[in-house]
Amino acid sequence: MIWEKELEDFKQYLKLEKGLSNNSINAYIVDLSKLITYVASINEDLKPEDINAEHLRGLMNQLAEKNISPRTQSRVISGIKSFFRFLLLEEIIDKDPTALLETPKIGRKLPVVLSIDEIQSILDTIDTDKIEGYRNRAIIETLYSCGLRVSELTELKLSNLFFESGYIKVEGKGSKERLVPIGAKAVSDINNYVDNYRRMMNIKKDYEDILFLNRTGTKLSRVMVFSIIKDAVKAAGINKVVSPHTFRHSFATHLIQGGANVRAVQEMLGHESIMTTEIYTHLDNEHLRSTMENCHPYKEE
Repeated sequence: MIWEKELEDFKQYLKLEKGLSNNSINAYIVDLSKLITYVASINEDLKPEDINAEHLRGLMNQLAEKNISPRTQSRVISGIKSFFRFLLLEEIIDKDPTALLETPKIGRKLPVVLSIDEIQSILDTIDTDKIEGYRNRAIIETLYSCGLRVSELTELKLSNLFFESGYIKVEGKGSKERLVPIGAKAVSDINNYVDNYRRMMNIKKDYEDILFLNRTGTKLSRVMVFSIIKDAVKAAGINKVVSPHTFRHSFATHLIQGGANVRAVQEMLGHESIMTTEIYTHLDNEHLRSTMENCHPYKEE
């Protein structure tokens, strides 16, 4: 592929200088592949330095014609802009063709949030008569109690659990560490899992310090966490699209609704920008409006 070297250098830049995870880097490359495929359909000999604003507008018109959502278009543009800024930084190009590329206007999409009762009903479906039930319950309780990303959960180490102090140490995006408070229910469920499941396992070498393990004694995969949650949500009869991240959204929203300071929530979630955390204040506003509409004496009959 004619863009191979530039893409490989870009991946190294994102990993080493931006500190992005492999999943984030792959997402950038997937978005860039849309541009590469489009350009190749015009002229397969075009190099990155040959790309101009007309090529970019053509790609965006093609995405729009395929009914690609404005949100996805915006993400693709963001990835392409990052790539060409990198090329400019490396002096591979001397002019950024994305400078005048406009991002489609999109509304703020509020994430799916579970109620406290829904979370409890999901936990209630976990059968602790089955030995893995202790682990599965601890996983869901930890996601909600600490607002973790799924990658943070699967990488959680026994040596980073400071239950006496009420904290755990989490390695987040870009290998940045943070301390997160952990609730008594999560502590109890983790201890039950360790005592009734993990201690009886044949743990493979190099995984002795990893908290959540699969049946073979190695680190639990992201896919397995999704599967555990999908099964529990189905068993609870909840008709929402729920992922591990839904518990993170619920954690933050319930804190804001309870009066937590936005900056404190930002620190617990490990958000670099307060703007990312502020979406949960919008969710809280939706909650307040819903409360008013349902409880006000002048509500519609």
